[in-house]
Amino acid sequence: MLRKNHNPRGEDMKTIVPIHNAVNEKAWEGVLWWEAGMGSEKCGGPRLSSFTGRPKDRTPKAWVMALLGYSAPFDRHDWIVDRCGHQIRYVIDFYTGKHDPNSPGRMAFHLDVRPALDDWEGLRTRWAGWWR
Repeated sequence: MLRKNHNPRGEDMKTIVPIHNAVNEKAWEGVLWWEAGMGSEKCGGPRLSSFTGRPKDRTPKAWVMALLGYSAPFDRHDWIVDRCGHQIRYVIDFYTGKHDPNSPGRMAFHLDVRPALDDWEGLRTRWAGWWR
């Protein structure tokens, strides 16, 4: 947070850390959905190799959706996932969700997690996911 010039108070971290963890868990669930049946079971499952936050960069999909009048994401991450030695890049757009008036205090966010179309493996993963 300091790197991004955010200076939260210590007591705020009790709120921020669980939200951050919940968002990351939701993103990993999305990765696991795409990775199911793609072959990483034979080496213990997919593993996160690295990630990069790119809050100022829009994905092509987010750019088009914003042109169509939808809200732009508030953040973006690129995660590199190791699938038995093959690196797959995942793109994650983070959107603010609609608050449910019946659930006050509940987090409202939406994640668009998908394999990047960098290579044939990303394309194959995306294609396979469309048919599930």
